[in-house]
Amino acid sequence: MILDRLRLDGKAALVTGGSQGLGLGMARALAEAGADVAIVARGEERLAAAAREIGATGRRVMTFAADLGDLDAALQAVDDAAAALGRLDILVTAAAAQLRKPVLEVTPEEWDRMVAVDLRAVYFMCQRAARKMLEHDPPDDRQIRGKIVNISSLTAVGAWPNVSVYGTVKGGVTQMTKAMALEWAPLGICVNAIGPGTFHTELTEALYADPERSARIVSRIPLGRPGVPEDLAGAVVYLASPASDYVTGQVLWVDGGYLVLGAGL
Repeated sequence: MILDRLRLDGKAALVTGGSQGLGLGMARALAEAGADVAIVARGEERLAAAAREIGATGRRVMTFAADLGDLDAALQAVDDAAAALGRLDILVTAAAAQLRKPVLEVTPEEWDRMVAVDLRAVYFMCQRAARKMLEHDPPDDRQIRGKIVNISSLTAVGAWPNVSVYGTVKGGVTQMTKAMALEWAPLGICVNAIGPGTFHTELTEALYADPERSARIVSRIPLGRPGVPEDLAGAVVYLASPASDYVTGQVLWVDGGYLVLGAGL
């Protein structure tokens, strides 16, 4: 049955940025589908609150505090999550830093921080997670050992003012996803990305604080509203589950029709 193939019972997932926003929404969705979940973020208090919310599903939840700008700490989080859960089947890289500045004002230090968190950490956490996935045999004749889901962005394919660095790193994440998918397909690891549209979260609060600007953004969304974290639940469960075992190297856009309209391109 197709619904059975969307179940994640017996799977272990790691979600970065899982204490709030889109990361928390996806971590909760994975748990609701049956996975045990580890979440990584910087703040202990938010991690604890997120763990209580995810734990209400009845699944095991582990929390790890780490600043992903510190690559050693990022990789240690992968190792610790795999050890605590006993295996690693799913990685979702939802953590992201944001910078809203004109190109002429961006400093090298700000650039380095964005690249460290949004690109370098993603690349090497995917690498470490893939190695963990290769430690266990595929569960069935489809030969799939693991699923990696990265988070892309509309800024990876369109240009907006004041987010040049974010668009640059998300473009890198999108291309990284394709390259990893190609190399790891023979190894039984599927690598895909989700491309959220304009979602209303803490990361984008500056965009929606201005009513006029908020109305302008929403006017460009064919479905008539910004996204909320729950809108990614189906996408992440699908890409993490056996239902997508023949899907790799793709970006699944969850944008309310934004790209169909062509806004911002």
